[in-house]
Amino acid sequence: MEVFLIVVGLVLLALFGSPLFAIIAAVALIAFSLAGIDTAAVIIELYRIAETPTLIAIPLFAFAGYLLAESNSPKRMLGLAEALFGWLPGGLAIVVLATCAFFTAFTGASGVTIVALGGLLYPLLLRQRYPQQFSLGLVTASGSIGLLFPPSLPIILYGLVAAVSIDQLFVAGIIPGFLLLAVLSLYSIRTGVVAQVPRVRFSWANAWSAVKVAAWEIPLPFIIIGGIYGGAFTATEAAAVTAFYVFVVEVFIYRDLKLFTDVPRVMKDSMILVGAILAILGTALGLTNYLVDEQVPQKLFELVRENITSKVTFLLILNGFLIIVGMMMDIFSATIVVVPLILPVARAFGVDPLHLGIIFLTNLEIGYLTPPVGLNLFLSSLRFNKSVLHITRSVLIFIALEVIALILITYVPEVSLWLVRVLGTQ
Repeated sequence: MEVFLIVVGLVLLALFGSPLFAIIAAVALIAFSLAGIDTAAVIIELYRIAETPTLIAIPLFAFAGYLLAESNSPKRMLGLAEALFGWLPGGLAIVVLATCAFFTAFTGASGVTIVALGGLLYPLLLRQRYPQQFSLGLVTASGSIGLLFPPSLPIILYGLVAAVSIDQLFVAGIIPGFLLLAVLSLYSIRTGVVAQVPRVRFSWANAWSAVKVAAWEIPLPFIIIGGIYGGAFTATEAAAVTAFYVFVVEVFIYRDLKLFTDVPRVMKDSMILVGAILAILGTALGLTNYLVDEQVPQKLFELVRENITSKVTFLLILNGFLIIVGMMMDIFSATIVVVPLILPVARAFGVDPLHLGIIFLTNLEIGYLTPPVGLNLFLSSLRFNKSVLHITRSVLIFIALEVIALILITYVPEVSLWLVRVLGTQ
């Protein structure tokens, strides 16, 4: 009876909007207390994570991403992409995909992309005579499309929790990320042709002008990827270099942000996200410790082994489970709570942890869009003042397209692992 009342109380707290980390912390504290274990065990695991050098990459990349989002960088990158790809059928839609992917990769939060860029991109699509339903669906779906690209915070967090190389994860996500972009780009081209959207004639002069305007931001991906795999610096050092580079470029070169007014505000906003991640990390790791002590992963593995013998079937069930997780939880909480449970089971079925990471993040990208409670549906509804049902209808085709890409990513491991092997990082 006591346990039942506790469960009901926690459910009510969740329904009334209590922060997720508080619910997770309460579950962990109660679980350890009922087991007769000192509740200090909840926070012990955070000390181990705090000693991990790669943890510092999270606040540094978050700061860099928020600086970019708050500056005029989105307009410059949009202008560059339009000058280069606007001549294609559906060119502007492809530009939207690429721009959103770039900023989501740096902020690690799809909601930031929808809120910050939606007001710029959605009216632009409508002015170019793209159908309204397509435009809404594209901007909403594009919000999470960059989570597989470095320096995505969820990739870093997965690497910390799963104890796998973050450098290798960065490489593993590149081809799957471009696969998702390619699938959605093909649909955008088809829509552009059917809707007879006017194209922008390619001009070398316009392209060169756009390149000059964005000249200081174009090198960013090459600094990160080239620096890490050229041996110049580690992922953590890349975060420091990126944060410093973006700070200098946006504050002193472009002068989009004021040093004593804008920078402190951006720093505060970005660290709120980091603080939320660390709060979730600390409490969720405590809960994970309890689950490990109670041998939940082993019991889960035994249950799966008794009922599932095929790797194909396991991956199919895993995909369905993770999409539901993506609907119900934010990506940081899901990573910390779910990965320790599924990792031993996946390893037993011969799934490479790097491959599992890409499957995991792709599913959560789709979960953000999946009705009835996908987070991006509600963010988009608020941003564009449309009903959730209207937004849902607009994203269904995008969900279907991303599921096609997910199937390829899931059942063809080389999509994720080939580049890792070619670069000799595995």
